[in-house]
Amino acid sequence: MAIHAVTGAFGFTGRYITKRLLDAGETVITLTNSPDRPSPFRGKIAAHPFRFDDVDAMAKSLAGVDVLYNTYWVRFNRAGSFNHSEAVRNTRALFDAAKAAGVGRIVHVSITNADESSPLEYVRGKGSLERLLRESGMSYAVVRPAVLFGPEDILINNIAWALRRFPVFAVFGDGRYHIRPVYVDDLAELMIERGKATDDGIVDALGPEDFSYRELVAMIRDTLGLTRPIIGIPPLLGYWACLAVGKLVGDVFVTREEIEGLTAGTLHVAGAAPAGKTSLSAWVKMHKETIGKHYHGEMQRRTNRNKAYESMTG
Repeated sequence: MAIHAVTGAFGFTGRYITKRLLDAGETVITLTNSPDRPSPFRGKIAAHPFRFDDVDAMAKSLAGVDVLYNTYWVRFNRAGSFNHSEAVRNTRALFDAAKAAGVGRIVHVSITNADESSPLEYVRGKGSLERLLRESGMSYAVVRPAVLFGPEDILINNIAWALRRFPVFAVFGDGRYHIRPVYVDDLAELMIERGKATDDGIVDALGPEDFSYRELVAMIRDTLGLTRPIIGIPPLLGYWACLAVGKLVGDVFVTREEIEGLTAGTLHVAGAAPAGKTSLSAWVKMHKETIGKHYHGEMQRRTNRNKAYESMTG
């Protein structure tokens, strides 16, 4: 029987991949920064700590693994805690450990329009990892989602949270840049399909709906039955406003690089066929009574590693 390794199986994307694999009767282990976090899988998977500083030890944890599903990354730089350059180094160590362990295939989560020459560090880091994987000599698949949505997501939930709490919603610039959100379980399904395949390659993981950012916000607002005006403001002013919101909730609400990437269209691939079948508009309608009722904090998840990673839409 095949053995599957999922990085971060107790987190967001990793949890959905793991659930699908277990439901199919597969054997799963996880590499995680939170080996002591309460498991949602009732002891069905073995948890091993990441050992980015010891490739040999990490390779031992991956011994016998047929497919590695890698979701490891960091959303932004945080002085003294984590940063993109460290995430690139750590992922390189993970790839080296997988190769040393004889892992049969890696399915790696990247991002739409990953590009090693990008001025955006997040996008550039993802691009360099794609190159490292191509050059590794291992069997691989790269899956490129734009924005994920689901009960535990941050972006879509916190848009709804802001719409519920503030009398006006500001979009960066004209809000005409596009976005193709994909449901997290659709991404998990695609990753497992790519894990079963044998060909190397890159696939965009986009949802079936193509929104401008302003249209996306308006859809959420209207579905929640709200009447907030949506206005456009200069991106720099929007960044400063988001800094203020971040201080209000004790979190990083959005980063300057995320604004630059969003307005530059990096979360969109024109004309790409959808990889997911779940529409965001239908999902928001289904969850309209709970979405945005509570703020979802990135820093809380990063700093409280032993807290269960629970759905927080209720």
